[in-house]
Amino acid sequence: MASKLPKSPLEHSAGGAGAAAESPGAPPRGLLRWLLTTNHKEIGTLYLVFSLSMFFIGGIFALVVRLELFQPGLQFVEPEFFNQMTTLHGLIMVFAAVMPAFTGLANWMIPLQIGAPDMALPRLNNFSFWLLPVAFTLLLATLLMPGGGPNFGWTFYAPLSTTYAPPSTTFFILGMHLAGISSILGAINIIATILNLRAPGMRMMDMPLFVWTWLITAFLLIAVMPVLAGVITMMLLDINFGTSFFNAAGGGDPVLFQHLFWFFGHPEVYIMILPAFGIVSAIIPTFARKPLFGYASMVYATASIAILSFLVWAHHMFVVGLPLVAELFFMYTTMLIAVPTGVKVFNWITTLFQGSISFETPMLFALAFVVLFTIGGFSGLMLAIAPADFQYHDTYFVVAHFHYVLVPGAIFSIMAAVYYWLPKWTGHYPSERLGRWHFWLSVIGVNLTFFPMHFSGLAGMPRRIPDYALQFADFNLVSSLGAFLFGFSQLLFVVVIVKCVRGGEKAPAKAWEGAQDLEWSVPSPAPLHTFETPPHVTPQPHP
Repeated sequence: MASKLPKSPLEHSAGGAGAAAESPGAPPRGLLRWLLTTNHKEIGTLYLVFSLSMFFIGGIFALVVRLELFQPGLQFVEPEFFNQMTTLHGLIMVFAAVMPAFTGLANWMIPLQIGAPDMALPRLNNFSFWLLPVAFTLLLATLLMPGGGPNFGWTFYAPLSTTYAPPSTTFFILGMHLAGISSILGAINIIATILNLRAPGMRMMDMPLFVWTWLITAFLLIAVMPVLAGVITMMLLDINFGTSFFNAAGGGDPVLFQHLFWFFGHPEVYIMILPAFGIVSAIIPTFARKPLFGYASMVYATASIAILSFLVWAHHMFVVGLPLVAELFFMYTTMLIAVPTGVKVFNWITTLFQGSISFETPMLFALAFVVLFTIGGFSGLMLAIAPADFQYHDTYFVVAHFHYVLVPGAIFSIMAAVYYWLPKWTGHYPSERLGRWHFWLSVIGVNLTFFPMHFSGLAGMPRRIPDYALQFADFNLVSSLGAFLFGFSQLLFVVVIVKCVRGGEKAPAKAWEGAQDLEWSVPSPAPLHTFETPPHVTPQPHP
């Protein structure tokens, strides 16, 4: 695959990498080291390990759901417990697996990519992580409480979550508050780091796309997490203090809950996908051995998506009786948001065009991301059309759509990032053979699980039901088999990571031939303290 490499857009002075030396003081050992650490690499590792643990817990809940839906009829669990599993699966995967994984990658990589010695607010960084285990221990503990855990779906619509909810809902609300505080503090830290600690000579438009996508994501988090905090506080008051924000019998409005939730919830969808765009924008140029096509347009497209995400929330609510003018407004804005997303897909494909491409595991996951995320985007456009959405709404078609966006979208990009940066983290290459097995089993499992859901949804199967009519049996059988294939193939991912941490082929500082960003100028594995002397970056014009 020998090819002439493009000149790096960043020229690093020799002092940058040389300055990445170990500091003289050894860190404390044992549990205390991890409890008290303020080092961005160790906190990033904590986030990633926590995320992986929650990914498996959320996955077990999903397999309980798919086991029950394997055949028609009530098989293994009671409908009440089934509802708790669907609710906790969604909550854990969104708030405890995907979001902390991206935050862990941000902690590890942003200081390395901008030449910063650490995050701007290291103690706050430690605090924002340790809120998460407390938050999700509270959430999982609800399963053991009288009445069981949350059973009203991950969107926790009122009045299901207020008037008819189990007593444990108050603990769920507390857990969500803690997770929200963690997200806001983490976002503040990321913004402060990017704006204040870039290496001398690094302009904003010289930053890697991963840094840009996280900067924009952090502003989204600060904007919308208080909305979530407000709506769950109103729930708390309705449940415990006799208010009627969402209770129609007391003069409240359940549709108000949906407006508030989705004003948070739709930007939240982009919070879970914008960092993925940054990851794929780093991996594809590396393995295509070409600069990213249209860097500036990628930055502007990311910002456009973030701004438009505040204007589309009611496309989740076409069936509640919106005025026609509102339906038209949200239909057109939802279609419009496909334009900057299409710009990104076009730029990735153009980057690949005539590149000297090699297909290592990170590239395989990135390419699968582009193809499968685009399928999720197309079904999203179908859902954007208001009269069509009346048919799709609350069916398995919607489940298929958002899982195509979040599993081969967010989760595949996280896996791609882990394979891509493991040599920098551990000093060893991950096993290519096991990585390919993991990739192919995951791709086959994902498509077996979620593609049939398009058809069961179009045929009229409602979501969140523990039993179904015989006509949906074949689709559900295939989906359940695919779910177990995908779930158990993730054990291979753990094996790859453990083997890589323990040893393997040694990785040089620049582990991948086509890699150009600043993190590849420090040794592999990256020392605990890097860039004690800031590197000087000479900006180059973008192609």
